Amino acid sequence: MATLTHDPHVRHYMHCLPFGAQLTGAAHAQPHTRFRFWAPSCDAVQVVFENDACAPLDMTPTGNGWYEAQAQCSSGTLYRYRLDRGQLVPDPASRFQPQGVHGPSEVLDARGYGWQHAHWQGRPWEDTVLYELHVGALGGYRGVMKRLPALADIGITAIELMPLNDYPGERGWGYDVVLPYAPHAAYGTPDELKALVDAAHGLGLQVFLDVVYNHFGPDGNWLGHYAKPFFKAGKRTPWGDALDFARPEVRDFYSDNALYWLTEYRFDGLRIDAAHAIENPEWLRELADHVHARVEPDRHVHLVLENEHNEANLLETHFDAQWNDDAHHALHVMLTGESEGYYRAFADAPIHQLARVLGEGFAYQGDPSPVHAGKPRGERSAHLPPTSFVMFLQNHDQIGNRALGERLRALSDDGALRAATALLLLSPQIPLLFMEEEYGSTQPFQFFTAFEGELADAVREGRRKEFAAFSAFHDAAKRAQIPDPNDLQTFVNSSPPADAPLDDEQRAWMHFYKSALTVRARLLMPRLRDARPLGASVLADDAGNSVNALVARWRLADGETYTIALNLSPNGVRLDAQPKGMVVFETPERARDYTDNDVLPESACVAWLTGAVPEYALHHDARVMQHEEPLA
Repeated sequence: MATLTHDPHVRHYMHCLPFGAQLTGAAHAQPHTRFRFWAPSCDAVQVVFENDACAPLDMTPTGNGWYEAQAQCSSGTLYRYRLDRGQLVPDPASRFQPQGVHGPSEVLDARGYGWQHAHWQGRPWEDTVLYELHVGALGGYRGVMKRLPALADIGITAIELMPLNDYPGERGWGYDVVLPYAPHAAYGTPDELKALVDAAHGLGLQVFLDVVYNHFGPDGNWLGHYAKPFFKAGKRTPWGDALDFARPEVRDFYSDNALYWLTEYRFDGLRIDAAHAIENPEWLRELADHVHARVEPDRHVHLVLENEHNEANLLETHFDAQWNDDAHHALHVMLTGESEGYYRAFADAPIHQLARVLGEGFAYQGDPSPVHAGKPRGERSAHLPPTSFVMFLQNHDQIGNRALGERLRALSDDGALRAATALLLLSPQIPLLFMEEEYGSTQPFQFFTAFEGELADAVREGRRKEFAAFSAFHDAAKRAQIPDPNDLQTFVNSSPPADAPLDDEQRAWMHFYKSALTVRARLLMPRLRDARPLGASVLADDAGNSVNALVARWRLADGETYTIALNLSPNGVRLDAQPKGMVVFETPERARDYTDNDVLPESACVAWLTGAVPEYALHHDARVMQHEEPLA
């Protein structure tokens, strides 16, 4: 819901929650708050106010496990629920926890923030270049806000925030969420989060939020005490008790959560973490339908999945895209030579799997996977547009879930990495970068938490035990070197320095990214809607053996042909027939001198556009094609 002030350019947004604490009558002398709480496992519930602001208030049972009450209290009031005259718990739909997940919840007036860029309607999905970041590692909401102009200047069009739904402790990745409606207090206030989103919109940047709907964290979740039916009896996941999405209360709790972030905080999209672990595709469709029906029709709002099952059917009508792990795994194996863990499924023919990714979307489309005990994985995806897939070389998982959190520059050759990065930035699939990647960062991003006591010990030892199956960590002494997630230094090691000047090497990487994203913005984005792959073919050496090189082609929306040739092998490889058209990007510099002779040099990526190049792009021709020259 939106309300207007006397200034027609400022709006105040609030999503009316059907549960939790909903402030009403805030403009009157005596505002009041309605409390609504689902506690089917309790016989009695009270609202208890901190600092004796009001006397404890008995809640009235209204049927099906619901309790309601109304009190004359205003924004800033701290409260908890008392279960059966005993245990005090926070509100599961708390809008803010100023003292953390174990403290009281706070009544908020969501209409208190005046949005300066209320005219913002988002951007089409085809315009999206995602930049994943950790808010805490970049200094909270204010720290992220300082970085926005530089990101927009490079060519980023969307930032994606790792989960900030409240979790225990001052620091963590955010996937141990226990209060999904409360933004994490250590990052700043709710109004500061809104100011970050507002500022991003003013710069033309979308803002996405990573949300966790498949489990609760191990510390601070009290739902099992008062709402046992929220969970499936006897069903466990790797993270705890499974949620029962067959229950309408569970479905509504998370559907409203999605709308809450999209309407009250004006996020432009959500990334659904580990959607496969929800194990309820019907609810995922229901969620998407709910969002599309309730969000203003003129807004661009996008829903993206992480889904190990590669369920292409969800991308046909309900979701904009899925994170394409297959693309990452194939490229990672070619860049690093690693073949342990889930990379086993890509160890035999990664270039053929990458060719399938570029030509058909997923590498695994019902094929048996060695990582899944030989069972089929995935569905046919060749009918989907390339923009149904989010491609990445690095993200929080693929860096931070390594034992030492190394980035790709610490594991691969710079020339080959540049070639793979050019493919990432210039493929018609939607690119995603991880924070500081654009500067060629070698700083690790490690797994960090702030658990205490026995839980801290269990997390530290469990993580080290997890890596015992990897050859580099068979030895217990080697495993002992894996950083302790709860050590503050692990977080410090993962946090980029603020306001640090760029050195020459960082500046060169930044110009590389900016050049490629300029090509994407000028020549690809306007032509991506309804683009379709034309196939990808693997190249061979003189003996006819496949090498880590390929050529992929797409038909763009205006009918022109777009071609990318990639060579990640250590030697040049012959092109059967040089693609026709204008070279719009190349790495290394002057790679087209070789391709003119039907040879693709080692560690190279070259992109051609066949057909008319828009007049507005031609006068930037030299700067577009030679990434080494800084862009104005």
